Amino acid sequence: MINEKFSHSIWRVVKTPPAPGAWNMAVDEAILTAIGRQEVPPTLRLYSWQPACLSLGYAQPFSDVDQARVSQHGWEVVRRVTGGRAILHTDELTYSVSAPYSEPRLAGSVIESYRRLSQALLTALNALALPAQALPNQLNETDKKKQDPVCFEVPSNYEITVAGKKLIGSAQARKKAGILQHGTLPLVGDLTRITQALIFENERERQQAADRLLNRATTVKTAINQNVSWEAAAEAFIQAFAETLNLTFEPAPLTPTEITLADQLVAEKYTHPSWNERI
Repeated sequence: MINEKFSHSIWRVVKTPPAPGAWNMAVDEAILTAIGRQEVPPTLRLYSWQPACLSLGYAQPFSDVDQARVSQHGWEVVRRVTGGRAILHTDELTYSVSAPYSEPRLAGSVIESYRRLSQALLTALNALALPAQALPNQLNETDKKKQDPVCFEVPSNYEITVAGKKLIGSAQARKKAGILQHGTLPLVGDLTRITQALIFENERERQQAADRLLNRATTVKTAINQNVSWEAAAEAFIQAFAETLNLTFEPAPLTPTEITLADQLVAEKYTHPSWNERI
């Protein structure tokens, strides 16, 4: 448990409606850019995805994607600016935290900032009756060397688990403008759907990946046998971040400048093969 005391601060909270993956990633980048220009305060954004979208980590090969199956399901594909492996975004609450380097809650190393934000995430989940934990990575060397394309198969340092199964997957990027961390809380649904979006050598390997995923990851509904709405989860996040990190949140929409930049990023980056298929 972290016992750091932070001076009170005011952050912005932005809730955006369900949106395509390219728009969601463009908005996160636009917010971070605006923060770097000192146009907006540190921001907690809460959002979801429509239609379902497969997001790839910054350095993940596009060849991992089974394009025919993705198209058949009506899903989209986008590449994140953050690292990690593939996530199929559907039936979830997604959060992003964007802040300048001067923000003490994200000061220090990636792991240090992860730990602080994890405490807020834990507080939110506990409020939703989820007995969650955030522990150092306990993987053995064999597991660390595996290059599984699925993010939720493997918990990273201080990511959130329930009964040993990964519940919130998060990733962080550090850019000139500041720090972006975003992550996903699966609320309901079949986590193994992601295996239909990725390439496997044969159907046996696909099934094995699905089995591993069910053994290593979970959803809110599976963990507590109860539905939690997106709105209830979002409010729990807002209250927990405020309580844990000594914040007051001021609800605010995206600025016109952020929207203009997001539109530009959608057209020039997040829907463009030069970004999504670059490796």
